[in-house]
Parts: sequence; structure tokens; C-alpha cells
Amino acid sequence: MIKVKICGITNLQDAMSAIELGADALGFNFYKKSPRYIEPSKAKPIVEGLPPLVSLVGIFVDEYSPDRVMQIAHAIGISSVQLHGAESPEYVRRLSELRVIKAFRVDENFQVKHMAGYSANAYLLDAHVSGKLGGTGKSFKWDVAIAAKSYGRVILAGGLTPENIYEAICNVEPYAVDICSGVEIQPGKKDVKKMEALFREIVRARQALMRSSVD
Repeated sequence: MIKVKICGITNLQDAMSAIELGADALGFNFYKKSPRYIEPSKAKPIVEGLPPLVSLVGIFVDEYSPDRVMQIAHAIGISSVQLHGAESPEYVRRLSELRVIKAFRVDENFQVKHMAGYSANAYLLDAHVSGKLGGTGKSFKWDVAIAAKSYGRVILAGGLTPENIYEAICNVEPYAVDICSGVEIQPGKKDVKKMEALFREIVRARQALMRSSVD
């Protein structure tokens, strides 16, 4: 079953709406330059207000020390982190007590074999936009994501919306999809109607894949 992560959560209302609609995971952005940045101290009460059995992911970008990443994760109560910068394979290895998602920005020069050096639990592929690190609303050629599946669990991101999520899931069949700007009113504020439309299409895509596997 393809999993769904709603990223860029900044308030409890959006978090609860996403969960009630079917989100498997929520992402909190701890990168200060992001328009969806949330202070760890403000994320903690949101996390504490959520029901159990929901995966919570902290997004970090070139945080100066893996120890700092672990400190924030433990203080808030999250066990998964997403590294969206130029972190080295050694940096990732030092976070082995957490579940690690290593993000890669895909452009025309990206080679999937670069993923092989990272011992991550999953790999997130997003579109490369100069000067920005995710949440851009831009997509990339999905055949790259299909090829990347040979290296491990692939989380598909980048420009996913209610309008293209069905096609994305049916074409790539990723481990999970990550949606941020595609269900927003503005950065950090979700649009419930867009999320409802998104999950309707996700259900439709899951059903289509189940039919094709039976056939």
C-alpha cells in the first residue's frame, strides 16, 4: 500500500485534517530559511496533540551536527528525519538510531547511482530548483524515480497535486508520495478541499493498482 506524507505542517488543525483524511506521515520543517519553518518548541505541542501510530518526520537541511539533529528529534518525540541538503554518507550513518530519509534534488545531471553510497531507510526524489530546497511545486521526469527504485524505497515528491497524483502513483508505484505545496493555500497553511481531492485520487490510484496486480 503506497503511503502518503503531508509535509510543511505548522499547526494542529492541518495536522489533524491530514490524518483524518488518511495521511500516514506528517513532515515538520526545521530549516530556518524555509517559508514553512516551524520552531522545534512550537512543533512539540502539535506532536503531543496527535493520535498514536502516525509517523512524524523532521526535515533538516545541512544542520551542522548529526548530534543536533538527534537532540531536536528526541526533544520533540519524532523518530524519523529527512535530510534535504548536501549531507554526506558518513553524516547519514551517524544518525543510525533514527529512521533516515535522504532527499535528492533531480535535474538533468542527476544520476541514480549516487544514491548507492547512502545507507538510508528511504530516498526522497524532488525537483531541482536553483536556490530552493523543496516545496517548489515543480516536478521532474518520473522515469528517474522508476530507475531509483532499484536502490531502495523511493518517496516521490515535487509538484504533486490532486490533478496529477493518480498518474504519478500509477506510473511510478513508489513506496510513498510526499505532498506539500500542492495542497496549500499559502506556504505552511493547508487547503482542506485540496487535501480531500488529493486523497480521493490516491484511493482511486490504489484501487487501480490492486486491479492490475490481480489481472
